[in-house]
Amino acid sequence: MNKLLKNKYYLYLTEFFAGMAVMAVELGASRLLAPYFSSSQIVWTIIIGTIMIAMALGNVYGGRSADKNPNPDRLYMRIIIAAIWIALIPVVGKYIILLITGLLVVTVNTNLLIWAAFIACMVIFVFPLFLLGTVTPSLAKYTMSSLDDNGKTVGALGACNTIGSIIGTFLPTFVTIPKVGTAVTFLIFSGVLLVLGLIYFAAEKKKLIPCIIAVVIFVLASIFGNINGFAFWDDNKTYEGESVYNYILIKEDEESIRLSTNVLFGVQSVKMKQKGISGKYFEYDMAAPFMAGLSEDNAANILVLGNCAGNYATICREYFPHSDVEGVEIDEKITQLAEKYFDMPKEVSVTTYDGRAYLNVIDKKYDVIMVDAYQDITIPFQMSSVEFFTLVKEHLNKNGVMVVNLNMHNEEEGSINSYLCDTIANVFDNVYTIDVEGWSGRELFASENGDMLKCLEEGISGIENAGLKSLMEYVSEGLVSYEKGGYILTDDNAPVELLGMKVIDSIIKDELVYYKKVFKEEGFKGLLNSY
Repeated sequence: MNKLLKNKYYLYLTEFFAGMAVMAVELGASRLLAPYFSSSQIVWTIIIGTIMIAMALGNVYGGRSADKNPNPDRLYMRIIIAAIWIALIPVVGKYIILLITGLLVVTVNTNLLIWAAFIACMVIFVFPLFLLGTVTPSLAKYTMSSLDDNGKTVGALGACNTIGSIIGTFLPTFVTIPKVGTAVTFLIFSGVLLVLGLIYFAAEKKKLIPCIIAVVIFVLASIFGNINGFAFWDDNKTYEGESVYNYILIKEDEESIRLSTNVLFGVQSVKMKQKGISGKYFEYDMAAPFMAGLSEDNAANILVLGNCAGNYATICREYFPHSDVEGVEIDEKITQLAEKYFDMPKEVSVTTYDGRAYLNVIDKKYDVIMVDAYQDITIPFQMSSVEFFTLVKEHLNKNGVMVVNLNMHNEEEGSINSYLCDTIANVFDNVYTIDVEGWSGRELFASENGDMLKCLEEGISGIENAGLKSLMEYVSEGLVSYEKGGYILTDDNAPVELLGMKVIDSIIKDELVYYKKVFKEEGFKGLLNSY
């Protein structure tokens, strides 16, 4: 046996770093896939399931391989190969994801995102994690000196793996990904595995040429792995980065500045460069203060749950200058970008917190509470249930109004919109909705004030701004009373992500005809340019 392994400490160290790398790669996988497929529970299920498959197969192969040929050289070469594969993920991973998605666009009719995420995960992550799955059974073979202490040995290996996994869970989430990004995170943990293998072979001066080749590939991967971002085909990027919670993309053109946490679908915030009313959803929501019986001269208390880049908070400050506007946004990085790129007023006080948790710890009541925390299929279940909307109701003043941005409008019975609207209508006595023209969303207004429409009409008569007055008249005429149904979401039963995925799938199916035509005429590049 290699002299480095005679005291077994290096074997325990190998188990420690292998466990760390597996968890780091798993978390890196979620960040690599999220900009394309969201960070929903569905995507996490695909990632965890795929990794467990790879690890299980690796365990079986590693055990049989160690019994057949108990040579540590084989294990440490597998570790080096895994390290190089992981180092190459930032270089080619995003291209593989887009290639797979593009191929599926022209071949699959249903569940496109699920299939794309699953196949991408299998292609990118199964092989290196299969190799790392061989570590534990192989090390058990190498460290076992007798049957008298086999329990102690296996326990020590398990402890090393677990401690490494714990560190590999916290370090990427709170340190490496927010500070240096996903690409460098892959490289850091790939480098640790590579060094582990290189030290082993250097101890006896074995396999020097393969080791040199591995180092060269790693260096090249380090140089080229972080050149292009997730939206690598897009040259019109104002900002691209990552936070603890999100991948963040800001794009700018002559008309607007847009913030998105997903490069394939969905825009979370839009700032129009031209002053005045543009007809965006958050401008529709300006009806809420008037429904609450307020005028532009009132000092309203307004709370925005899911403040993002501060669209609603900003327009509230513009048209209700005496109002006290608070925002709650879980991602502090987005709040910083809102002030820099979206001119969110400094008078808007933003708390970095989860929206529901914030309501649980305050006693203050508001005239308007805006719920804008739904991002495509990433809909927080805890902010979609009867219990949540009851909590919102308790924090409203007597004539207070809750307004909700339902960002995936769908007429199908039993859709996510049916569930959300029915749930709200079972909490509030008065619920009205309106579809946003030229947008996929629907705005919902709810209150215990039975005269909320009358208050809106009276408020409109006092509006001095012609653009705002015209839009409020349009909203007033277009509001439809919502009759409650039986689709209820509770804390115990809120399958919001499956429901959201169903809507996304429906939208994609409608768009596939167009994209298949583009692919046929212009190829894969045409698909990217058509986004």
